[in-house]
Amino acid sequence: MHSTHRFNDAQWRKSSYSNGSSNGACIEVALHTPGTVPVRDSKNSHGPVLAFTPAEWNAFLSAVREGELPTA
Repeated sequence: MHSTHRFNDAQWRKSSYSNGSSNGACIEVALHTPGTVPVRDSKNSHGPVLAFTPAEWNAFLSAVREGELPTA
């Protein structure tokens, strides 16, 4: 896992599904971090960061799009 400090200066983008109706259950993804897709909880910007490879992140997004993951 990568250090959270590594992404302090990253430009973060909030999920397009974050429209305020999900009780703040949103994620942010850092932009322009070659080879790594950093993800964090939008409510805790100083908290831990999960770092995925692009292949891992794409597999996750595909599973979400295909409805392969349980919903809360």
